[in-house]
Amino acid sequence: MTGANLSKTRFLDRTTPPHIATLVLAAGLAAMSMNIFLPSLASMAEHFGTSYAVMQFAVSGYLAGTAAIQIAIGPLSDLFGRRPVLIGGIVLLLLGTLICTFAPNVTVFMLGRLMQTGVVAGIVLSRAIVRDMVPLDEAASMIGYVTMGMSLVPMVAPTLGGVLDDLYGWQASFMAMFIAGLAVLLLVWRDLGETNTAQSANVAEQFRSWPQLLRSRRFWGYTLTATFSSGVFFSFLGGAPFVGSVIFRLSPSALGLYFFTMAAGYMLGNYFSGRYARRFGIGPMMLSGNIVNVIGIGMAFVLVALGAGHPFAFFGPLSLIGIGNGLTLPSANAGMVSVRPHLAGSASGLGGAITLGGGAALSVVAGSVLTPETGTVPLLAVMGLTAVVALAATEYVRWIDRREGALTGDDGR
Repeated sequence: MTGANLSKTRFLDRTTPPHIATLVLAAGLAAMSMNIFLPSLASMAEHFGTSYAVMQFAVSGYLAGTAAIQIAIGPLSDLFGRRPVLIGGIVLLLLGTLICTFAPNVTVFMLGRLMQTGVVAGIVLSRAIVRDMVPLDEAASMIGYVTMGMSLVPMVAPTLGGVLDDLYGWQASFMAMFIAGLAVLLLVWRDLGETNTAQSANVAEQFRSWPQLLRSRRFWGYTLTATFSSGVFFSFLGGAPFVGSVIFRLSPSALGLYFFTMAAGYMLGNYFSGRYARRFGIGPMMLSGNIVNVIGIGMAFVLVALGAGHPFAFFGPLSLIGIGNGLTLPSANAGMVSVRPHLAGSASGLGGAITLGGGAALSVVAGSVLTPETGTVPLLAVMGLTAVVALAATEYVRWIDRREGALTGDDGR
C-alpha cells in the first residue's frame, strides 16, 4: 500500500486499512500486559510463597517469551496477513490471563504469563501495518503518534494496578486486563482490514529471507539502537519494583504513581517524534533521544551522590528515560522495517525479538544486582552503561549514512 491508501480508511470497516486508534489500542494492550501488575510483585510473591527474585521472572521471563514469539509473528504475518495473526495473539492473551488469575501455584502462573506473550503481536504488527500503509518518510512520524497514544496505557496501568491491589488484591489487575483484551479483540475484528497485499508464498521463504536482513549493517544499527535504548527502560522495570517496595517501602498504589512519571515522559517523547521526525530525519531523532537518556541517568547519579533520600530523587530524573525512548524508538523501528520494505513483518519480528531478548537479559541483570544494602547505585550503573552503548549504536548508523547516503527504504547497506 502507499500513503494514498490512508484516505480510504473507514473506521469499523474491515475492508479498509485500520484507523490509527485501533493500532494504538492493540499496541497498548501489549504494554498493559507488561506492566499493570508491577506494583503487586511483592504481594504476589507473598501469595505464592516464593521469593521476589522468582516472582520477578514474571517480568524477565515474559520479555524472553515475547522475544521468542516475535520470531514467528513477523514471518507468519508476511505469509498469512496481519489480521489473522493479530487476532490470534489477542486470543492467546485472554487464555493466559485467565490462567494467571486463577493459578493455584507460581508454576501455573508463569505458564499463563508465557501464553500472554501472544499479545506482543499488537506491537510488532502495528509497526508493520504502518509500513504497509505509508512510505518511509512518514513511517517514523506515524509510529511516533501510534506509540504516543499507546503510552497512555502504561501511564495509567501501573497506577490502576496498584489501586486495584490495595482494594481487591493482585488478581483484580488480571481481571481488568481480561476485560480490556476482550474489548480490543472486538475492535480489531471490526476495524482491521488486511494491509499486507504482497503475502509470501510460504514460511520457509520468509526464514530464507533472514540473511538479507542479518547481512544489512543498517538493520543491525537500527536494531541495536532499539535494543539498548529500550534496554535502559527494561533495566528500570527489572529493578524499580524492588527499589520502590524494599528500599523506599512504598505501597503498591504509591509505586504505581511513580511509574506514571516514566510513562508520561514516554508519551511526551513520542509526541515530539510524531511532530518532528519528518522534519529532522530519523538519525537526529535517535541521537537526541539517547542523549536525553544519558542526562536523566546522570542526574539520578548526582542526586544519589548528594545523599538525596526521597523516592522522587530516584524516579523523577529517570522520567527523562521515557522522553528519550519516545524520541528514539519510533525512528529506530521505522528504520528497522524499511531496510527491506517487502520484509517489513519479518524485520519487525526479528528486530523486535532481538530487542526484547536483550531487554529480558538486562531486566534479569538489573534485578540481580540490587540488595537493600547497595541501594540504587548498581541499577543506575547498569542503566548508564546501556545508555552509552545505545548512543554508540546510533552513531554507527549515522556513520553509514554519511558514507553511503541516507536510507531510502529500497536498500540494505
